Amino acid sequence: MKRTSKTSRKRQIIVDPAVEKSLLNLHAAIHVESFWKAVQRVIEATIPGSVMGLTLLHNPIFPMIAKWTRPISDGLFDFKPLKNYLNAHPRSKLVQGSDVFPDRSKLMKSGFYRQYMAPQKCMYATGLFFWKQKRLICVIVIMRTEKQGELNLAQMDLLRHLYPQFQTALRRLGSLEREHSARMAFEQFLRRLPLPTILLRWNLELVYQNQAAREFCALWDKGPEMARLMKVNAPPPSEILDACRALKKRWQQSPRLNVPLSTGRQEVVHHPSRGYLRATLSLKQLSSTGIARPHFLIECEDLHRRQIQPELRGPRLPHLARLTGREQQVTRLVCDGRSNQEIADDAALSLAMVKKHLHAIFRKLEVNSRSRLMALMR
Repeated sequence: MKRTSKTSRKRQIIVDPAVEKSLLNLHAAIHVESFWKAVQRVIEATIPGSVMGLTLLHNPIFPMIAKWTRPISDGLFDFKPLKNYLNAHPRSKLVQGSDVFPDRSKLMKSGFYRQYMAPQKCMYATGLFFWKQKRLICVIVIMRTEKQGELNLAQMDLLRHLYPQFQTALRRLGSLEREHSARMAFEQFLRRLPLPTILLRWNLELVYQNQAAREFCALWDKGPEMARLMKVNAPPPSEILDACRALKKRWQQSPRLNVPLSTGRQEVVHHPSRGYLRATLSLKQLSSTGIARPHFLIECEDLHRRQIQPELRGPRLPHLARLTGREQQVTRLVCDGRSNQEIADDAALSLAMVKKHLHAIFRKLEVNSRSRLMALMR
């Protein structure tokens, strides 16, 4: 009977209209700002009057992003006590200040207290820690004044109940941002084809490699003679992957807070013996600086070929040259914003034939949507 009563009490709290609406906003979040606003609403509806904070992209424990409900100056403090606690209690989900500092006097001497708690006249802090495997990706901080007191057992139970809601929304946000990041990278850089282009995820997993890039990688690894004889399906060379790892390490060691990675940071790699083969590496991330990590854009150049081949006039010519006359006509109509039916009417084709031509165009130019085709033809 007691267990049923406790369960009923929890359900009654969670389905409270204010909490329910806040949770709906939480799961509808599509970027960091909307996620942060939703987090504030959920906690304010359940534990009102608290000072709240959100930290993201811990590196490995120092946050690259920090947001607070009140103005708090950025600054470094000694993370060692918290790091020691997390090492002793791996993947902890809810941590109170008294867990890290059982001795109250040590808490008041700590850098976290002086930097964040004291200016807000807070004496108690609780953190919800979110992990991706062993990597800390997010912390939601709740701070309370002496008068408000430390969170009681009922409030801690409520946070445990809400934890999966935050975690699900956070995972969805990461997935959306990774998808958005890749899509934006495609939109920006497909127009530069047939420049050999490679896109890698943060873990160096291949996202995109066009035909010109596969040919370049074969040329890099095997040399011009062997590359002409072999079937072209070469992965990114080890020298380029090593340069990506070096760029990745520099990003991980960056101490900056709330400052997005400069889009101008690059790494240039030349072939050890064929210096005319060059790859330019760039880290690309969304301007929102969310929880999705950057992608590696690799732009490859054969400087020798660029010198001996005359430059083609007009940005569209290299792409249109791959298409038949009818496919070129369909492409121009797509770029004019025509629908499939309108193209069929203007070109005196059946709707099925228009779709067939579009399929051939996408395959030849290695794009998979009308918007990318239009970006390529600009």
